[in-house]
Amino acid sequence: MGSSQTASNWNRRQLIQLGGLSLAGLSLPRLLAADSPRPYGEKRSSRAKSCIFIVQYGGAPHHDTLDPKPDAPREIRGLYQPIATRVPGVHVSEMLPRLATLADRYCLVRGMTHGHGGHMDGMHVCLSGQSNGSNQDESPYFGSMLSKLLPSRSNVPSYVWVQNLAGDVGLRYEGGGRLGALYAPLRVGKDLENPSSPGFRFSGFDPAPGLDGGRISERLRLLDQLAARTGAGLPGDAVRGFHSQALELITGAAARQAFELSREPEAVRERYGRHPLGQNLLLARRLIEAGVRMVNVTAWCGVPAGEAFRNVQTWDMHAVLYQGSDNIYGNSAYGLNFVLPRLDQGVSTLLEDLGERGLLEDTLVVMVGEFGRTPRFENTDKGRGHWPNAYTALLAGAGIRGGMVHGASDKEGAFVKEGPVTPENFGATLYHALGAPTRFPEDLSRRVSAGEPVLSLFG
Repeated sequence: MGSSQTASNWNRRQLIQLGGLSLAGLSLPRLLAADSPRPYGEKRSSRAKSCIFIVQYGGAPHHDTLDPKPDAPREIRGLYQPIATRVPGVHVSEMLPRLATLADRYCLVRGMTHGHGGHMDGMHVCLSGQSNGSNQDESPYFGSMLSKLLPSRSNVPSYVWVQNLAGDVGLRYEGGGRLGALYAPLRVGKDLENPSSPGFRFSGFDPAPGLDGGRISERLRLLDQLAARTGAGLPGDAVRGFHSQALELITGAAARQAFELSREPEAVRERYGRHPLGQNLLLARRLIEAGVRMVNVTAWCGVPAGEAFRNVQTWDMHAVLYQGSDNIYGNSAYGLNFVLPRLDQGVSTLLEDLGERGLLEDTLVVMVGEFGRTPRFENTDKGRGHWPNAYTALLAGAGIRGGMVHGASDKEGAFVKEGPVTPENFGATLYHALGAPTRFPEDLSRRVSAGEPVLSLFG
């Protein structure tokens, strides 16, 4: 791009290329996505909805958590006993006592199913609502779609991802799919450096090294020139007013404060739990309060004292992970005795906290992995393998009927026997809950989702 080029003949590709230069630590696409106008004049309710999507990366064992099989043989049902929930006839694992008391606030979808048994393809299916998990598929993830269809009204990013995924799923979750970098998430936390770490501070709004006030002003002057150009393949208002939005993100307090957990009372932080999942969920609540449209949270529960960090695949509970006498029911970072109390604490507190703050009505909470785990153990009691044929998702808020179970797996938890929910229908259900349009406003011939929402989940 030559120095003689003017704003009037910059195209969309060159705008995105400029974003790669970075303005104060945030790329131009992320800044543009921070407070985009309503898409193409679409009207929305006064209280727009948001989503906290909890990703049980690795694939949680449904038999040992939300779909217990007490009448199955020992080698299938596992060690834990089912306990009654607040809803008559609905049972969950004894390791989830707090969630059991809140069963009237969420729905269990026990008919989840697809055909991809690998982490990379399975996670792509889970997060895109598309059955094609191939590396060649560029379907955007739910957060990217919501950034386009229902961007944040506040001067905060529309889409944030808290806690990384490990390498087994690649980096597709960090992009925007075919929608492009404009709709990629703002990333927070990686491995041990996350909001539960002492002294953790989000630096995403800090000026890039060597970028002083004068240079920021010069870049904002350049962006003012861009704002004068309302074509370039973007909606007319997409860059208008960008100068003030960018300056507010860089120097203002609203977005920065949303990421500062130190502003929370100690009692609240303790209530969520001082582990990564608890603090990440607390951050998600703060971000939703600030106006972020979608927050993905990787459900990593941390590392027990004295154990070395391996990666964040908490729920990938293969037999090979366990040494000596340890197994899936052990106390390691991959042991259910360690992770389930933390999951129970963090997720139950999130549901309670959202309810107490009047946010649950307008916040969809989703908890699901890329698949479930095998009905039979690998190597006796050691672990369970990947199993996409039947697994369970938890949904709450945003009009979801609490206290119900949709679908059912068979007596061994191996296959769906009633109420199957495909990735497409699951995605359509999420979009419906959040009030997203069914078709792209700029091209009414294109549907947002190929599926149909499961309307029985709404009451």
